Amino acid sequence: MLSRKEQQLLDALAPTAEEKGVEIVTVDVGGAKKSPTIRVYIDTENGVGFDELAAAQGWINEIMDRIDPFPGAYMLEVSSPGIDRPLRTPEHFERFAGDTAVIVLRGPYEGRSKWTGKLKGFEDGHVLLEVDGIVERLPYEDIKKANIRGILDFNAKASK
Repeated sequence: MLSRKEQQLLDALAPTAEEKGVEIVTVDVGGAKKSPTIRVYIDTENGVGFDELAAAQGWINEIMDRIDPFPGAYMLEVSSPGIDRPLRTPEHFERFAGDTAVIVLRGPYEGRSKWTGKLKGFEDGHVLLEVDGIVERLPYEDIKKANIRGILDFNAKASK
């Protein structure tokens, strides 16, 4: 799911993240080639607030300065995974079983490349996704992008 460069950045960040109790959910490199944007999505056991983001921005920036991933300028953004949380690892697909996910494959599988359904977990190299009452086995190695489909309920009453 990650490009070679994104995987290199993830590998560079992972040891420090683990020491600090931070999960690197994913790394995304986008934008212009001459001045790309590096987005690092983080999470912790207790969620992510301003303090966690500020602290992570510091050590992530230090690592990026040390490895200098792109000659010239680049932009660094550190963020929570948000409501549409990216799914990258088999563990992510297991942890979020029961949630609705949107999965985009590198090419068509059974006639389609984009799948939306209820996550049922991960098994034998396949993401299990219930679509229209049928559990589909999507090959993990064919996944281009996967996210939780966030749902906002504007009709829910706020608790006091």
